[in-house]
Amino acid sequence: MSKIKPSQGAPYARIMGVGGYRPTRVVPNEVILETIDSSDEWIRSRSGIATRHWASEEETVAAMSVEASGKAIADAGITPEQIGAVIVSTVSHFKQTPAIATEIAHKVGAGKPAAFDISAGCAGFGYGLTLAKGMIVEGSAEYVLVIGVERLSDLTDKEDRATAFLFGDGAGAVVVGPSKVPAIGPTVWGSEGDKSETIKQTMAWDEFHAERPEKFPAITQEGQAVFRWAVFEMAKVAQQALDAAGIAPKDLDVFIPHQANMRIIDSMVKTLKLPENVTVARDVETTGNTSAASIPLAMERLLATGQAKSGDTALVIGFGAGLVYAATVVTLP
Repeated sequence: MSKIKPSQGAPYARIMGVGGYRPTRVVPNEVILETIDSSDEWIRSRSGIATRHWASEEETVAAMSVEASGKAIADAGITPEQIGAVIVSTVSHFKQTPAIATEIAHKVGAGKPAAFDISAGCAGFGYGLTLAKGMIVEGSAEYVLVIGVERLSDLTDKEDRATAFLFGDGAGAVVVGPSKVPAIGPTVWGSEGDKSETIKQTMAWDEFHAERPEKFPAITQEGQAVFRWAVFEMAKVAQQALDAAGIAPKDLDVFIPHQANMRIIDSMVKTLKLPENVTVARDVETTGNTSAASIPLAMERLLATGQAKSGDTALVIGFGAGLVYAATVVTLP
C-alpha cells in the first residue's frame, strides 16, 4: 500500500479573470504594402485583417505579459501572492533558457510559484489552460496564471507576400482557480506531426549560428494546406469538444476560435452550424494573428465591450504549428 498522502485539490476549475495587452502602435495594411506586391483589398479578402499591433522596443514579451497579467489578477479578485503557478505559451521568447515565465512571475509579485514556458504555437493557450485545470484539481496550486504572448513581428519576413500581413503582437492572460461546479470542459487536443512542415521557422537557431545569413529566421507557412486543415479538421475537433462537454451548438453563447484568418473563422461557424445568436470573436480584423495570445485577447475584448458576459458558455479552440490543436468549453469569468 502506498504511503503517499493524496493531494487535496478542488472538485473543478474555472477561469476567474482575464486581461489583455495590445501594443500602442497600430499597423494598417498600407504599411505592409511598402514591402510586398499586393493590395489592401487582396489582404482583406484573403485574411479579413485590416490592422495589427506591432510592439516597440520597450514592449517586450515580459512587459506585455506583466500588463495583461495584472489586469487578469485584478479581474479575478485575488492577490499576486496567491498564484501557485505561472504558465507562459510563446514562440517568440528568444532565450532557450531561462523560461520567461520566471521573470514574469517575479515582476507580477507572485512570490515563488512554479513557472515554466510551453511551445505549442497557436494552440498554446488551450494547452496551458488544460495544465492549469489539472494542477488545481490535483492540488498542486490553488490559482494558476496562464499567459499567451507573442512578438511575431520579430519573426515575420516583411518581404514574404504569403505571411507578411498575417502576424501581430500582444499578450492575453487568465487566472484559473477552484470551482464547485464544472466550468472548464474536457480538452480535445492532439497533433499531426506529418504536417509539421506546413508552418515552420525558416531556419533553426543552430543553422543560423553556423551560417549567419543576412536574413533573420522567420515564420513561413503553406497557406492553402493550413487553410484546408483548419477548416475541415478543426471543425471536427471543435465538435468533439462540444460532445465531450455535453454541449450542443444551440447551448453555446460564445465561440472564440484562434484568430488566424477571418475566412477560417467564418467557415468553422458554418460547418459547426452555430446559431445566429452565438457571439463569434473576430478580433483578427484589428489585431491580426497573435498565435498563443489570440484567444485570451479575443476573450478579453468580448467581455470588455459587452459582446459577452460573465457566466456565458464559450467554445474555445486553438490550432497551429506542429500541427497542434486544443479545444474546450469554458464558462467565461
